[in-house]
Formats: sequence, structure tokens, C-alpha cells
Amino acid sequence: MNHFEIRDGVMHAEDVSLEALAAEVGTPAYVYSAATLRRHARVLREALDGHAETTGALIAFAVKANSNLSVLKVLAGEGLGADTVSEGEIRRALAAGIAPEKIVFSGVGKTDAELAFAIQAGVLEINVESAAELDRLTAVAAGLGARPDIVFRVNPRVGSGAHAKITTGGARDKFGAPVEEVMALYARAAASDHVRPVGLACHIGSQITELSPLKAAFAVLRQMTLDLRAQGLEVHRLDFGGGLGVPYFDRPGEADPVDYAAVAAEAVRGLDVQLAFEPGRMIAANAGVLLTRVIHVNERPDGMRFLVLDSAMNDLMRPALYDAFHDLRTVRPRDGADAPYDVVGPVCETGDTFARDRMLPPLQSGDLAAFMTAGAYGATMANEYNSRPLVPEVLVDGDRWAVVRPRPTYDEMLAREAVAGWLIP
Repeated sequence: MNHFEIRDGVMHAEDVSLEALAAEVGTPAYVYSAATLRRHARVLREALDGHAETTGALIAFAVKANSNLSVLKVLAGEGLGADTVSEGEIRRALAAGIAPEKIVFSGVGKTDAELAFAIQAGVLEINVESAAELDRLTAVAAGLGARPDIVFRVNPRVGSGAHAKITTGGARDKFGAPVEEVMALYARAAASDHVRPVGLACHIGSQITELSPLKAAFAVLRQMTLDLRAQGLEVHRLDFGGGLGVPYFDRPGEADPVDYAAVAAEAVRGLDVQLAFEPGRMIAANAGVLLTRVIHVNERPDGMRFLVLDSAMNDLMRPALYDAFHDLRTVRPRDGADAPYDVVGPVCETGDTFARDRMLPPLQSGDLAAFMTAGAYGATMANEYNSRPLVPEVLVDGDRWAVVRPRPTYDEMLAREAVAGWLIP
């Protein structure tokens, strides 16, 4: 569910007209609905609280999906923690008011400086993904006189996701360590005075709509927990990651959170462990749109019709990265038969193509449209390719709205750089 709908002939974000926002903020711009963020957080919480085994589990929002401080504050208000993969994301979570004991630190390439920062910040756990990382973390912790809680991320050789580039649990994926290696590393860490192993984690992919791969991955962690305990080692926590799919409007593909919670509950029945989940897309995706304006329609003599928008691949990378589908809807729908368009942006790359032969209603220069399901991995991946300013972000809450990340001016962009002294006459 989302809170973007047509009212009085114009698409609104909650109680705010997207036409009015475009007039004030300009386009392209990301627009987020606070009501949708809250609803999705509550749906997952209610599903988990429906089982004794998952009640009270930590829901740590994957900051990589949407790192805007206002978005994080809305979710912190719903009791969510943060799944982070860099020092910058930890700092954002803390700045948004998320308590350190609700922050998980993941990632395959944490630097020594980032590990030290996480230890000193007092995060809940550091998810260790390799023997090399365990060695470095142990040395960093020893230097700080600390003993952080660690969780080993397991690569269960169960990969899943909507595209190869968002599958993270397969045997050839870079994430986590194989089961046999984790078993040995866990015992080694338990004998250390500088780290405290408390559990296991896995995350097998993104946009997962079939629960059987998740069930298989959770079963691996269950068996490992039993095996480690049989060796006299303590396992208090299981982190089941995220990856639950969402419907991209006209495209099917949603795993029911109630069914997901039931699978998780069954996997830990009788284990008496603390649980953590790391949703990102399922919370944020349908809570945001990318508002864009038509520059012109380029109709060629051969019948090709290009819809040229003022948004580009640098603003919304997902279609160029992995052929992701985003429904495109007109902000003020008009009557007329749909026709095929190649939907493109102004960037000087053939890859700057959002869709080919997309059936759309009549559109002309100046019309407003919205890419739906753009609240996750949209603004966080945006860049300034072709020296295009970063897209601003707007948060709507009822009839209130605020620019929560402004569009930089060209002067501000240029001021971030310095010309080498010897090049100045």
C-alpha cells in the first residue's frame, strides 16, 4: 500500500498535490510519504508480533535503501533500528536518533577506522564476514581495550533475488563465509579476549518473492546453532537479514509479511534466541516516487517515439543497473489511447533508458509524471554524472511537506572543488 493517489484529477502524496510540489521545488525530485513508511513498519511489526518466537525482534532498517535523515527519523519513531554498511551510515543512524544498541554494522570491506568507530559508538553487533576481517577486528578491539559483540555472516549457498546483481547468498557471491569456515571461526572467536561471538546472520538477496529460499537459508542457521551449542558454544542471536520483495505496481511480486513471519518463527522454534531483521526495500520502496517533467516528445519518421524526461540515469540508476521496472504514471491523467514510448533521459549514454515500448497515455512537453516505487535505492544511488545537480528530496506528512535534502546550486557544486595552485595564473 502507498499514499500516492489521484484526487480532483491530480496525483497527491497524502494531502499534498504533486503539481504544487513541482512548482515549488522543481523537477526532478524525490517525494516520500511518511504515512506509507509508518504503515509498512507497522505491518512488519504486527506480523512478527503474531508469533511468540518473533515478538520483540529488532527491525533494523537497511540504511542503504534510503539514508535520508528525515526518513530515518520517521522510522526511528516507529521503534526501528538500523542496518548499516559504512561509518557514514552509522553516523546517519545516530544523527536520526537511533540508539547504538539498535544498530547493526555489516559489510564485506569494513576498514580498521570504521571498525574502531563502530566499537566506540557501541553498536549492537558487528557482522563479521571472513577470517581476514575477524583477524583485523580482533586487533582493533585489542588496541581499544574493548570486546565487542560479533555475529558471523554465513553464506548458506542459497542465492535468491530478482537479478544476479542483487543476489547475495550464492556460493560465488562475495558476502559471508561458508558454513564450515564459520563453524571454525566461531570457536576461535569464543576463545578470544577481544571479541565475543553471540550469533549468526545471513542475507541471501533482494526483491525475494518466493519464501522457499529464505526458509532454506534459515534452516541452515538453525542447524548451525544446534551444532555450535553441542560444542559448548553460546549462540544468543540470529540475524535473518532482509530481502523481502515488494510489488512494483503493475508488476506482480510481493511476499506476504505474515507468511514471512511464520517461516521465521518456525525456523527458531525452541531455540530461545534474539532475532533481528534487516528490511529496506519493503519499508521504503513504495513510500517514494521520482517526480519528473517531460522535456519533449521526439517522434521520428520511422515511427520511433522517444519520451525525453528531465530525470536521468544518474537520478534513478536501477533501470540502467539491472533492468529494473518502475511504473510511470502521469500526475494529471488525460483521456486518450495509450501508445508505445521509449522513455529516456537527457544524459549522454544509451544506457539512459528507463523503458522501451512502454505503453503510456498521451504526453507532451511540460507534462508531469512520476516513477513509482522509487523510495528505495533511488536517491541513495544518485550521482552528478554530466554535472547534473543531485535530486532534492521532499518528505510529506499529511498536509505538511518539507525539502529534506535541497538541490545544490551550480555554484555550490563548483565550490566543492579546488583548482590546482599551479594552474592559476
